[in-house]
Amino acid sequence: MAQTDVLIVGAGPTGLTLALWLTRQGVAVRVVDKSSGPGEASRAMAVQARTLELYRQLDMAEAVIAAGYKTPAMNMWARGSHRARIPLIDAGKEVSAYPFVLIYPQDRHERLLVLKLQSLGVEVAWQTEMLSFEEDERHVTARLKHADGQEESFTAAYLAGCDGARSLVRHEIGSGFEGGTYKQLFYVADVRVTGIEPAGEAHIAFDKSDFVLLLCYGENDQYRLIGTVRDERAEHPEQLTFADVGHDAINGLNLKIAEVNWFSTYRVHHRVTDHFRHGRAFLLGDAAHVHSPAGGQGMNTGILDAINLAWKLAAVVKGKAPDTLLDSYQVERQAFARTLVETTDKLFTFVTAQGGFADIVRTRIAPLFASVAYKSENVREYLFRVVSQTTLDYRDSPLSRGKAGGVQGGDRLPWLPGGRADNYDSLAAILWQVHVYGEAKADVSQWCAKHGIPLHVFAWEQAYEKAGVARNATYLLRPDTYVALADPEGEASTLSRYFSEQGIMLPA
Repeated sequence: MAQTDVLIVGAGPTGLTLALWLTRQGVAVRVVDKSSGPGEASRAMAVQARTLELYRQLDMAEAVIAAGYKTPAMNMWARGSHRARIPLIDAGKEVSAYPFVLIYPQDRHERLLVLKLQSLGVEVAWQTEMLSFEEDERHVTARLKHADGQEESFTAAYLAGCDGARSLVRHEIGSGFEGGTYKQLFYVADVRVTGIEPAGEAHIAFDKSDFVLLLCYGENDQYRLIGTVRDERAEHPEQLTFADVGHDAINGLNLKIAEVNWFSTYRVHHRVTDHFRHGRAFLLGDAAHVHSPAGGQGMNTGILDAINLAWKLAAVVKGKAPDTLLDSYQVERQAFARTLVETTDKLFTFVTAQGGFADIVRTRIAPLFASVAYKSENVREYLFRVVSQTTLDYRDSPLSRGKAGGVQGGDRLPWLPGGRADNYDSLAAILWQVHVYGEAKADVSQWCAKHGIPLHVFAWEQAYEKAGVARNATYLLRPDTYVALADPEGEASTLSRYFSEQGIMLPA
């Protein structure tokens, strides 16, 4: 017999999120991490809108927002001159209830997730390292090493590798990690600055081949500073201090570094693993994909990996769905990871490219284009959708069926704030549910009541059509809130057929 349902290796944001969502669904977990506790330093800073939308499922969204900082604007500088100010607040006001870029450092984020997990009765086993594991038809047996050197054999039904870019789980299953490493060496520093204008906002500055990004924490002149180390100094990163990095772009911001609280260097990789699933083992977060920090996507992508997998594991562990349901995790998340790596690679290349023409584009053309383009509401909304991950869809998934209006199976359900009720309120529950905008047919109401699937009917408003929703259609939503089935005819028989074809047992 397994000692638990899921063994989670790694207690970063991805592993903690997976543990939270599984625990909330009644799945037993054990979380181990070789570190002594949550991280004390952080590279990931942004929490995107799609993450906040899903955090409502554990009543965490408001706590994260309260602890974070809504960045008012991004300022672009070139060769010491302020070239553009791009407002960020309410850029996605028609897209999400969270239409902003939230800065919430990963180390603080991790501590919040640990506390939330503790409130559900689960403690992380710190200073516990997985050395190896073996798998048979029914279980995974892992060899764990504790802080005192003692080893333990631990058995679980499934294993989740959330153990970072150097993942032992990935190594053990023999999955490749194709891609490469950028030649640039990055530095990151927590600093206290004075003299920056406008204060409390984000700034990106270019000076020839040098660039720097400055993000505000929202408190006491505290900022995160990110830039690149070039020339021969990058060959010995272990010897570098903040005094050694290029200061041309920093000086161009006309600020003064009053204090350096923390400094580190790191390499940036762009890789995606071959297999997100291998038997009873899964790879999530940095263990499955790494890419440049452009756009603040990394941590959020790992969190969405976890939420995607959690409801599927819960269904299979409880005997409500066949093991084949778990194959859809790779189909859905690997496709997105590859697209994300390609996109961030292009942006990263633009920011770091060297040469006269690249310098002209960065310091003259790009700021002008950004300033003009961002005055368009359509452009602002488009950029918000891309960065916030609200455009992510699973249309090519075997779990996605149908189209009604502009909404297809696999899409994120459009947020419709203009109605009498917020159609996202019901999404706080981790369960299957049906939405109808207009009137639901009697057989649909009866079907939902019979099977214990909540039915939410929203009185029709003309604004819904503009958002792409079809009148009187049925939208079956997965436990992770994505549209599983869009049926323009609104028939109960179509709902039954969906569950039958997927082999998923109805709740009642």
